[in-house]
Amino acid sequence: MITATNETETLRDRIEEGGVAAPRKGLEAPTLVLGGTGKTGRRVGERLVARGRPVRLGSRGGEPPFDWEDRATWAPALRGTDAVYLTYFPDLAVPGAVAAVRAFVDLAVRSGVRQLVLLSGRGEEEAERAERVVQEAGVDWTIVRSSWFSQNFSENYLLEPVLDGEVVLPAGEVAEPFVDADDIADVAVAALTEEGHAGQLYEVTGPRSLSFAAAIAEIAAAAGREIRYVQVPREEYAAAMAAAGVPADFVWLVDYLFATVLDGRNARPADGVRRALGREPRDFADYARETATTGVWNVGGVGPR
Repeated sequence: MITATNETETLRDRIEEGGVAAPRKGLEAPTLVLGGTGKTGRRVGERLVARGRPVRLGSRGGEPPFDWEDRATWAPALRGTDAVYLTYFPDLAVPGAVAAVRAFVDLAVRSGVRQLVLLSGRGEEEAERAERVVQEAGVDWTIVRSSWFSQNFSENYLLEPVLDGEVVLPAGEVAEPFVDADDIADVAVAALTEEGHAGQLYEVTGPRSLSFAAAIAEIAAAAGREIRYVQVPREEYAAAMAAAGVPADFVWLVDYLFATVLDGRNARPADGVRRALGREPRDFADYARETATTGVWNVGGVGPR
């Protein structure tokens, strides 16, 4: 992370409060960062602030608020912006996502937005339809097509199973080149702030593929704890989620991801990080070791070795 000046720290504080970092003289209009409190949006916002860029966070708690399910919030969030980091919650695969993205992009272009950077999903047909919407919008665009986030194990619903010492998933030996959210953010920020990224589609992955069982083993080694991986049938996993009160749309999404996206089609690493940034992507082992030092996977006083 770039060391921030006092002025940048003030901007960062404004972002954390959900507000707008107002442009200073000579700076461009704010960049709207959708999902501004999420895994990638938060990182994108922080990096833009560190570069002295004006930022508006698009979230339900933002000012003005942004909610994909409330179209009345879209225009106020877009007002005065000229670029958008576009993420869709909960996922571009869900029914209605492409139509919502199309409506938002149309409004964004009419509102004066000149650049769109879309976070997409690797191996998702629906996500590729959303990509085409952005590509055909008539403004500068960049697609960041991502594999499964490493941070799903530390900042998402898989954190609790890791802490419990047993991760149960409907994934077998199919390998996935897990990508670090910091790499995604670095690529997105490069696209938003540097020349040469317009019209580019970057498939961003980690440098190697590993199964979920292998990923859990690396986390266990880094955390200095025993963590078991248990594979179960998809139907059993979906039923268990439903019985635990997980919303039906999330049950559907997880089942879709493990049935379709994680079927081996994405097992091969891609070169998007290297093409966009001129460096290799972060390895999962590095993510596991560095995350373990934060204590997020500690239980009962047991920490990393």
